[in-house]
Amino acid sequence: MILVPLLVVVGVDPLVAAPLGILSVAAASMAAAPGQVGEGLVHHRLGVTLEITASAGAIAGAVLADALPESVLVRLLGVVALAAALGGGLRKGMRNRPEAGFSADVAGEWPGTLQGAYRLGEDVIPYAARRVPLGLAAMTVAGIVSGLAGVGGGFIKTPVLSELMHVPVKVAAATSTFTVGLTASTALIVFAGQGRVDYRAGAVVVVAAVVGGVIGARLQGSLAPQFVRRWLAVVLLVVGVVVLVRG
Repeated sequence: MILVPLLVVVGVDPLVAAPLGILSVAAASMAAAPGQVGEGLVHHRLGVTLEITASAGAIAGAVLADALPESVLVRLLGVVALAAALGGGLRKGMRNRPEAGFSADVAGEWPGTLQGAYRLGEDVIPYAARRVPLGLAAMTVAGIVSGLAGVGGGFIKTPVLSELMHVPVKVAAATSTFTVGLTASTALIVFAGQGRVDYRAGAVVVVAAVVGGVIGARLQGSLAPQFVRRWLAVVLLVVGVVVLVRG
């Protein structure tokens, strides 16, 4: 959500910037996911369930991107970033609260369900995904945006999981990190077939994204959910405004 808009702002064609963004998403996902899995923040069953529609959307978006003018792609980037910023930034407080009865539970997903618990300090907080059909529909949109713009769709997936499906924001962010690599890989296959991948620039992007993914995953474990949501919204707001002005 940062790399592609910045490349567009400095004058790179969105059709060239999108595959670089997808490469960065896939690399960062692989770097960050292992640590988040170890902390019990990733809900695999939920992520894979939602990824079915997200990957289908990514294929459609990547194919459609060739048919759209640059101005449409740029505006799409800006509008979706602003929508995600508003969704995460307007809500206050914590939705999921610690419950004493779960204090001895191990953090992680509950097998066979779309529920789980995660540890926040000394507390264990249970949660359950809601509105799954709506979540599947929203993930289709995330996949389409990913294929169109090369942004991975994580900045849609995280607010969808958190605000629409009521998954705690730290679990939502970690599960999104786990799944965006799958979405990105799907779109990347289409981009490669279209001859749009700059492998030399892509190698630099991959190295930087791996470093950033490791650092980001370590920082996330020490940050409060409200802080994560607030600053994610601020970053998205800035990105959306800059991209729309550029457009």
